[in-house]
Amino acid sequence: MATRFAEQVVLVTGATSGVGKAVALRVASEGAAVVLGARGKDAGEQVAADIRAAGGRALFVPTDVTVEQDVARLTDAALTEYGRLDAAFNNAGAVCAFGPVADIDEAGWRADLELNLTSVFYGLRHQVPALAASGGGAILNNASNLGVVGMGSVAPYVAAKHGVVGLTRAVALEAADQGVRVNALVSGAVDTPAFRNSMGATPEGEAAIAALHPVGRIATPEEIASFCAYLLSGEASFVTGAALAIDGGFTAR
Repeated sequence: MATRFAEQVVLVTGATSGVGKAVALRVASEGAAVVLGARGKDAGEQVAADIRAAGGRALFVPTDVTVEQDVARLTDAALTEYGRLDAAFNNAGAVCAFGPVADIDEAGWRADLELNLTSVFYGLRHQVPALAASGGGAILNNASNLGVVGMGSVAPYVAAKHGVVGLTRAVALEAADQGVRVNALVSGAVDTPAFRNSMGATPEGEAAIAALHPVGRIATPEEIASFCAYLLSGEASFVTGAALAIDGGFTAR
């Protein structure tokens, strides 16, 4: 386990907190050189410093995933610094527009699609060739559980995440003969700073969200990271084009 990603280079977006940070720390602990992308420079540099302090290798590149030039620069940084790219986790995303669809304006609609879907397109556009040139590898796109089920009051986010699943499947078919696997992560609610600042801000809110999961609780970032690490590793070499749930039973209802 400690060397599952030895000599490999893994790119992670949204890497400064929550699931992205947990995945970065996990793959670094298993030998990967990690290229971290996020908008928060100070937080990003701190995660990279923490990985290096633990004996790992890490590079932070300030990245706005809604800007294709930033996404291209992030991928190029992996190739320039480490000479290859073996895996990528397109994790960055958030709900931008809340409310009934009749109350959501064009700006809110576009913001959700740009952050949660177009960003993944940009990632795939640059990561697939880089992975193929390195001999193949894996890409994991964070679709969340709302990539496969619906929920009111967040229609643009649901649409974007459903789009991530479709995009994942299409690119998995395109890239299969290049040795590049592409999968979608279908995760339930996770105890992250974003969750604590929104739905989980109160005990009542947390309880309501936990009750949507048959196991009766939300996940820890580390639980999600362990599954992500498997999907990004060679152990999942026959898994591609799939939308895979780690959601406490949320989507089984």
